[in-house]
Amino acid sequence: MMQKKFLNINGVAHTLIVDPEASLADVLRGQLRLTGTKIGCGKAQCGACSVIMNGKVIMSCATKMKRVPDEAIITTIEGIGTPTNLHALQMAWVKHGAAQCGFCAPGFIVSAKVLLDQNPNPTREEVRDWFQKHRNVCRCTGYKPIVDAVMDAARLMRGEITPEALGFKMPADGKIWGTDYPRPSAIGKATGTINYGSDLGLKMPPGTLQLKLVQAQVSHARILSIDTSEAEKMPGVYKVVTHKDVKGKNRITGLITFPTNKGDGWDRPILCDEKVFQFGDAIAIVCADTEANAQAAVEKVKVELEVLPPYMSAPAAMAPDAIEIHPGTPNVYFRQNIAKGEDTGPIMEKADYVVAIEDYYVGRQPHLPIEPDVAAAYFDEQGRLVIMSKSIGLDLHHAMIAPGLGIEPEKLILAQFPAVGGTFGYKFSPTIEALVGAAAMATGKPVFLNFNYFQQITYTGKRSPFFIDLKYGANKDGKIIAMESNWAVDHGPYSEFGDLLTLRGAQFIGAGYGIPNIRGAGYTVCTNHAWGSAFRAYGSPQSFFASESLMDILAEKMGIDPLELRYRNVYRPGDTSPTGQPPEVYTLPQMIDILRPKYKAALEEARRLSTPEKKRGVGVSIGIYGCGLDGPDSAEVWVELLPDGRVQVSTNWQDHGQGADMGLLATSHESLRPMGIKPEQIKLVMNDMAVAPAGGPAGGSRSQFVIGNAVKNGCEQLLNAMRKPDGTYRTYEEMVRENIPLKYVGKWTTPCTPCDENAQGSPFASYMYGVFMAEVEVDTRTGKVQVLKMTLVADIGKIANKTVVDGQIYGGLAQGIGLALTEDFEDLNKHTTMAACGIPYIKDVPDNLEVIYVDSPRELGPHGASGVGELPLTSPHAAIANAIYNACGVRITQLPALPEKILAGLQGKQIPVVRRPIKNPPF
Repeated sequence: MMQKKFLNINGVAHTLIVDPEASLADVLRGQLRLTGTKIGCGKAQCGACSVIMNGKVIMSCATKMKRVPDEAIITTIEGIGTPTNLHALQMAWVKHGAAQCGFCAPGFIVSAKVLLDQNPNPTREEVRDWFQKHRNVCRCTGYKPIVDAVMDAARLMRGEITPEALGFKMPADGKIWGTDYPRPSAIGKATGTINYGSDLGLKMPPGTLQLKLVQAQVSHARILSIDTSEAEKMPGVYKVVTHKDVKGKNRITGLITFPTNKGDGWDRPILCDEKVFQFGDAIAIVCADTEANAQAAVEKVKVELEVLPPYMSAPAAMAPDAIEIHPGTPNVYFRQNIAKGEDTGPIMEKADYVVAIEDYYVGRQPHLPIEPDVAAAYFDEQGRLVIMSKSIGLDLHHAMIAPGLGIEPEKLILAQFPAVGGTFGYKFSPTIEALVGAAAMATGKPVFLNFNYFQQITYTGKRSPFFIDLKYGANKDGKIIAMESNWAVDHGPYSEFGDLLTLRGAQFIGAGYGIPNIRGAGYTVCTNHAWGSAFRAYGSPQSFFASESLMDILAEKMGIDPLELRYRNVYRPGDTSPTGQPPEVYTLPQMIDILRPKYKAALEEARRLSTPEKKRGVGVSIGIYGCGLDGPDSAEVWVELLPDGRVQVSTNWQDHGQGADMGLLATSHESLRPMGIKPEQIKLVMNDMAVAPAGGPAGGSRSQFVIGNAVKNGCEQLLNAMRKPDGTYRTYEEMVRENIPLKYVGKWTTPCTPCDENAQGSPFASYMYGVFMAEVEVDTRTGKVQVLKMTLVADIGKIANKTVVDGQIYGGLAQGIGLALTEDFEDLNKHTTMAACGIPYIKDVPDNLEVIYVDSPRELGPHGASGVGELPLTSPHAAIANAIYNACGVRITQLPALPEKILAGLQGKQIPVVRRPIKNPPF
C-alpha cells in the first residue's frame, strides 16, 4: 500500500506517492534525485544522512515515511546553498578543508545549520557537544577543521568578518604552492553536487541491473553444491551468476612479491567454487531489475556446505593440528629474515641493559569509511568493459583482475567515480571490481552494486594483526647496540601483499634509531578471519607499538627520561635504518629539541592536575614511514598545451580523500609558474585508464613524491619547448606554426634498491619523520581513558598545501586514538556496526591537536616535498599507551586499551592477552 504525502522540500511544494515503510533518505535520493543527502552506516550512527525536518536535525536513513508528517518542511544540503551561492557554512568548509573525502560534509553542514539557527554564538565545546549529540561522524579530518569551519561561519553570519575573509587571496607572486588554496573538489563536496558512486548508481541508464551478493555465513567450508534454479524464477531476476559463468581463471592474483613465498598468489576466488575461506565470501551474484527483487532472490539460492574448522587467529592457524586452509600451501607461507651487522647473541650477553617484551599485539583495525564500497560496470562504445569504483590503484587492479575475468587487457578500463568517500587503504586491494566485472560480462548489461554497511565491515579487508616479540640490548649510556625481533602476521585467507606487509616489520621495528646489530624473522600466516588489506601506515603501527613501548621499558629500567633515551638513539650522521639505509635527512634530534619544553610542561601539568580518581600522564613515541613502493617506483604524466592556452595535466593520481586534485594542481602550477599561468588555466584529467596514464597506486604516501616528480618532469619538458631564446614563452599558435610538439610525457622512477632476503637495501628514496606526544587522563574507577591533547612534530619536507596537509595530520591522529583505545574487528557477532567497531566520535578526539612542522626540503622531492598521509598513524597509539602507563602504571601490550583491561591492571588482575603457541614455526 502506498501513501500520498504533501511535503515542502527546500522551499518547493511536492506531492509524492511513497511506500510508508521506505526511508526518507531513499525517497529524497531515489524519487527526487536529491543525492546530496548520503547514506553511510544505514543505522543512524554516522549522520551522513542528516536533514532538517521542521527545524530539527533528523537521521533520514532511519526515518520511515510513515513517520514524516504531512506538510513537513524539509531542508537538505541542496536547500542550504549552491555552488554559485554558498552559505556561510559552505564557504567555511571550503576555507578550512573540512571536506576531505567529503562524504560526511552534507550531513555535518545541515546539522551545523540548525545549531547556528539556535545558537548564533557557540563556543567550540558547544559545537563539539552538538555533533556528539547528533552523531555526526567524520573519519578523515580529526574534527578540528570542522569545528574551525563552524566557528568562522558563525562569525560571518554575525557580521564580524566579511565573506572575503573566507576566500583565498592570491599572493602577489601568483604562487599557490605551500598556501591554503582550496582544493578543486571542495565546492562540489560542500554543496552535495559532486557525484559519489551511490549517486551515479541512481543515474545509470534504463536497463541497468541491480546486483546483490549471495555470501557465506560461515568462515571456512567446502562447497558441495550451488542451486540457483529457484532464484532465477523470482520476479525481476535476469540472471544469477556463479563461478561457472566466469570466463577466466576466476581468481584475483595477489601479485606475489617474493619468490620464497610458498603460495602462488592465485588463492582468492572471484566467486567461490570449491571452498569458502572467510565469512562474507561471495558465492553468487543475483542480477535483477531492482535491488529489492535481487535481494529477495538471494534468499532463494541454495548453497550446500561442509563446514570446516575456522582458524580465526594466527595462533590457531599455526597450531600443529591445523589443516591447510589452501590445500597444498602451508598456513605459514612466507618468512622474512632481517640480519644487519654482527650476530646479536654475544652482544646481548655483554649488554649493560637488556629488556624484552612478548606478544605485543596490534589487532584487526577496521577502516570504517563513512561511504560503503560501491561499483558499476558497463560496456562502452568501443566494446570495452569499464569498471567504476573506489579503487585507489586502477592500473594495479587491472593487472590483478583481468586474468581472472578472462578479458583481454586492452578491453578492460578501470576508473574512479568523480568523488570517492575515504578508503584509508582498503581499496589498495580490489574488493568489488571483479564482482561487477563478472556480472557485466555474464549479462552483457550495465550493472551496479552498492554494499550495505554490514558488508563493508564484514567483507572488505582489514589491518593485519601482528604478534611481536622484541628484545633490546643497550650499553651503560643507553645506546641500543642490538635488537632481536620475531613477528607473526595474521593476514587472513588471501595472500595479496602479505609478504610485502611482513617485510614492513623488518623495515620499521626499531626504525628511527641507529641500531647497528639486528637479527629477527617474521612470518605470514593464513587464517580464516578477514583478509588483510592495506591500511594507512601499512605495517608501521604494528611495528612501532612494540619498539616504542620497549623504549619506555628500557628508559624505566635505566632510570632516565623516555624522551631523553630517544634523543640519545635517534638517527645522526653515520647511523643507518634497520635495512642498512642512511637517512636522507637527520632532523629527529632537532624535532625532539622542539618538543622537549612542551613535554616538560605537559609532565608538570599532569603531576599538578592528577587526582586519585583521575590520573594524568604523558607519553611519547617516534614514527617513520617511507614514500613509495619498495625499490624502483615509477609514475607517468601527460602534459599538453591546449588551443585556448590552458595546460592539460593527465595522470591516475587516485584520490581517497587525501587531496589528489590539490596535489596535482599545486605541483603542476608550481612547475609551470615561470610561464605566468594561473591555477584556473590548468585542466586536470585524472583517474580513468581510458584518458590518463599510470601514476601508480595511491598508497605508501608515494603520490606527492613519485607522481609529483613525474609532473615536474613533464611540465619542465613543456616549458623548455615553449621557451623562446629571449626567455618569453610561445603561444599555442606559435607552437603549431613552428611545428613544436604540444604534448609531453613526464616520467620518474625512484633511485632505490629493494630489500634482499635479509631485509637489507634502500627501499625508499624519501621518508617522513614524526615525534608524537600524548596527554591522557585515566579514570581509575572505570578504566576509561580520555586523550586530552596530541602533539606532533612532523618533518614531511616542503608543504604543497597547508590546509590539506593539516587535515591529513589531524585525521591520522584521530585514527591513532581509535586504534589505541576503541577500534577492533574481531567478533563477527559483535563488531558489525560502525559504533560497535569503536569509531571515534568527536568527543573521543581532543580539540587540542597541535602540529609543528620542521622545514626540511628533500633534495629528490618535487619542489622539496616528501609525503604526509601515512605519518600521523605510524605511532600515536604507542604514545597513548606510554601515557597510560605514565598515568597509572598499567602497561597495555595488546590493543585496543579497553577500559576493562586497564581496570584489571589497576586492580592487580591478569590482563587477558592472546599468545602464540609457536614462536618460531617450521618453514
